[in-house]
Amino acid sequence: MTHDVFNQPETLRDWDLFSGNRGMRDALRLLAPALDTTGLELLGRELGSAQMQEHARLANAYGPQLRTHDRHGRRVDEVEFHPSYHVLMAAAVQAGLHGTPWSEDATAQRSDGDRIGGHPAAHAHLRRAAGFMLFTELEPAVLCPVSMTYAATPALRGNPALLAAWGPGLTSRAYDASARTWRDKPGLTMGMGMTEKQGGSDVRANTTRAEPDGQDDWGTRMRVTGHKWFFSAPQSDAHLVLAQTASGLSCLFLPRVLPDGSRNAVRVQRLKDKLGNRANASAEVEFDGATAWLVGEEGRGIPQILQMGSLTRLDCALGTGGLMRQALSLALDHCRQRQAFGKPLIDQPLMRNVLADLALEAEAACALSLRLAHAFDRPDDAHEAAMARLLTPVAKYWICKRGSAFAQEAMECLGGNGYVEEGGHGVMARIYREMPVNSIWEGAGNIMALDLLRALRKADSAQALARELASARGADAALDRLMDQLPARVDEASSESGARRLAQDIALALQATLLWRCAPPEVAAAFCGSRVAGDWGQVFGTLADTVAFDAILARAMPR
Repeated sequence: MTHDVFNQPETLRDWDLFSGNRGMRDALRLLAPALDTTGLELLGRELGSAQMQEHARLANAYGPQLRTHDRHGRRVDEVEFHPSYHVLMAAAVQAGLHGTPWSEDATAQRSDGDRIGGHPAAHAHLRRAAGFMLFTELEPAVLCPVSMTYAATPALRGNPALLAAWGPGLTSRAYDASARTWRDKPGLTMGMGMTEKQGGSDVRANTTRAEPDGQDDWGTRMRVTGHKWFFSAPQSDAHLVLAQTASGLSCLFLPRVLPDGSRNAVRVQRLKDKLGNRANASAEVEFDGATAWLVGEEGRGIPQILQMGSLTRLDCALGTGGLMRQALSLALDHCRQRQAFGKPLIDQPLMRNVLADLALEAEAACALSLRLAHAFDRPDDAHEAAMARLLTPVAKYWICKRGSAFAQEAMECLGGNGYVEEGGHGVMARIYREMPVNSIWEGAGNIMALDLLRALRKADSAQALARELASARGADAALDRLMDQLPARVDEASSESGARRLAQDIALALQATLLWRCAPPEVAAAFCGSRVAGDWGQVFGTLADTVAFDAILARAMPR
């Protein structure tokens, strides 16, 4: 033996993700004071366990594998996963992170151990959003099919017969990975396929065609020929896809297994070799006369499928917020244990500035994401409907844009240990590789900024924003100045070149408002002083010396 090993921090494990997240708990208390969080507490303890962390590691270390043919040469187009992937999927589905907010009993306390159960019913989406963020801290990639299953129901309302047949399975808390007909499975998942090689986000350039193939119990049946360049979660029981019909681009429901038990003609060409998101399968596929059913009005496919896109964009913001919290927790726990230059890293002034700055960012992202989810709980409220339209592109744009820089700074807190893929430190590398996907998926930054301009053209959007910000009027002089400037900029929201800056400033104003309402004054004041007043550099760790570092760091500690 050549030396003793010491001053190497222990891996963060076996801790309660929910109880240790004071920012999330306070945001939930603001948005839903009567919310029963018992289920979230149970989920938080489970997801922080060493056992579940090991499943997350294995699901990423042994990613999905494509098997196109069986041993006899017949096409099977199956994707095989490590058993730990299925453990994680089952946990997410049992926790109600997929379609349960849409079910009739989504908010009833269940006798079979409902983990996010409880009432009141009005908070089903908010409760689910908090659980989704917690699960993201454990493993985000498996949540891709979970998110799409959650988002599918509003779009499927365009075909009531399909929704009646598939709705119970999409909201069931049973997970079944087998390839069987919808009627033979206790639970179902869904995916999405919109983009093609030649168009990307410009889906109007799609060339995939759908020809009429008769009528049946599910309505207008089509034969689909073409391809998808990104086909998310090809192992899902069905996908919503876009294809050109005689009336234009239309939304179609394309099952993996047809009602007669035969496999649909969906040919998986290969799986994407992605930077991150490795536990999840993303595929390139071809449709060789595949069978699908029309959803919504023919020729109106984009607005139909975007009913799904609005909710997956919510999940992009939630997911990035969850990853921020996990990266922060790892950095804090490491710096609490690691000694450098005679004292713990967390006591070094520069490191305290970095960690406090990251803590402000993570809490603001959490508050804004949960505020957006809260809006989906009250679709019949005019103000909340306007906020959902406005907040979706704002939160998706700003939070996801901040994610990659956040992960890099958190990784730097661990030094070289954060850059390796081994053991507990490997989680930080996984977070860093994962961060860009939420910014790219479901519309990159420019798409979100343009969506914001479209939302602001609605007459009620500017008024809704003003009402939302008014609750923090007078709390901070710099925030008041920003509030005073925004109405004119919103009224003149026609310049595409300035759309990103507008999205940024609306996001900061909303985050500051929320923090003044749900966080301690020292947190809100530090956020406004840095992000709104501009007493801040261009990287994390440049807060003013007057910031209440002790209070911010104590609040952010994971345990």
